Amino acid sequence: MIQTTGKKFKKMSVTKNVLITGGAGFIGSNLSLKLIEKGYNITVLDNLSKQIHGENPVETSPLYLCIKDKVNFIHGTVTSVDDWKKAIEKQDVIVHYAAETGTGQSMYEIQKYVDININGTAIMLDLLANFPHQVKKVVIASSRSIYGEGKYKSPELGIVYPKHRIAAAMDNGNFEVQFEGSNSDLELLPTDEESKIHPSSVYGITKQNQEQMIMTVCPTIGIAAVAFRYQNVYGPGQSLSNPYTGILSIFSTRIRNGNAINIFEDGKESRDFVYIDDVVDATILGIEQENANGEIFNVGSGIATDVLTVANTLIKQYGIDVPVTVSGNYRLGDIRHNYADLTKIENKLGFKPKFSFDAGVKNFAKWVLQQAVTEDKYAKSIEEMKAKGLYK
Repeated sequence: MIQTTGKKFKKMSVTKNVLITGGAGFIGSNLSLKLIEKGYNITVLDNLSKQIHGENPVETSPLYLCIKDKVNFIHGTVTSVDDWKKAIEKQDVIVHYAAETGTGQSMYEIQKYVDININGTAIMLDLLANFPHQVKKVVIASSRSIYGEGKYKSPELGIVYPKHRIAAAMDNGNFEVQFEGSNSDLELLPTDEESKIHPSSVYGITKQNQEQMIMTVCPTIGIAAVAFRYQNVYGPGQSLSNPYTGILSIFSTRIRNGNAINIFEDGKESRDFVYIDDVVDATILGIEQENANGEIFNVGSGIATDVLTVANTLIKQYGIDVPVTVSGNYRLGDIRHNYADLTKIENKLGFKPKFSFDAGVKNFAKWVLQQAVTEDKYAKSIEEMKAKGLYK
């Protein structure tokens, strides 16, 4: 029976059946394997996108092959009502990862991002609200991108949340964020969950929409909901052939092909890089702990690392010397900085990241060196953005 507004959530003590949408992807496959080790029964709904899995994913995708025959695999899409109905049957928990990712690509493939990320989530919620099921909890993969430029402190104004940067300033080499009324440099602060939400890309808008729909609808129908705002996730197993997401993968593929690295802006732009094992551990806490219900959590390392450091670290790890150019180029929709405040997830779920950036990159690079060198498609992705007026 579907529960109505005001009734208590169904208990999670005997939870064993978990549906992971996008479960053949980087995070989803790692979560699947860890949950299987813990005795869960996993169903995966995934469309095996060629951008992530290659031209012949069933035979050649490492991500798919690592879960093959270990999960109940449904080759389908979240935009199909029938695929959702088949996938939801007998599930206790849904972990919703299936989404189009990448800020740059989202700025010109707008309908695709909205259809998959927003409409796909709406179909799931519509089914949960109107048809019998046994789902007790939904975990949504949100994103740091919903924060936009994040949280800063102004000497004159205190805490401020700058709007996205404008092309005119960046054309003149001014890449730092500005805030009207503040004439001094802004101090970057870690972004907490109460920070202003104002995404600067279509991708960020769709992730905000996903999160808000799930956190709004699920409690009204007696389903617990948990949102994780992941920072930049990396580690062994991520796609090395996708030129649109994953800066460590993009740089690694260019280095191994002997191609120069073009560092955007002034190289000082930074991100919070969080290792895959830490992301999986945090997500499992959200699945298993009832005090996560109804809550939104940042998941990151809590440390900002600039892009130039990332490039130089990878070059050192691979022992391949390629030219590095700090060009001043930029992409519209990119943010300057963002790193997570982890106070809430530590206090409420007991989560602390185990991997530093140096330790995680060593593991990642060691794995990369065991893989075949893949075609470098990055230049093509840049040409697409230039043609759309999004790359300067």
